[in-house]
Amino acid sequence: MDYKPYSPEWHRKRYLREALYKYLDDYVSNEVIREDILDILTERSDSAYEDWNKTEELAAMLESK
Repeated sequence: MDYKPYSPEWHRKRYLREALYKYLDDYVSNEVIREDILDILTERSDSAYEDWNKTEELAAMLESK
């Protein structure tokens, strides 16, 4: 996909490309790349779940008073 230069989408794609190229240039195995991606996604998911739990707790506190 081509994005308008310097748009947020363009920058995201550029950052992703640079990261992937670095892995490939360093001859990192596909398994390590896969594991790193999964680790990042898991960290993000855990963080989002913690935020959701905190929000639910706050909503429950507000509703009970």
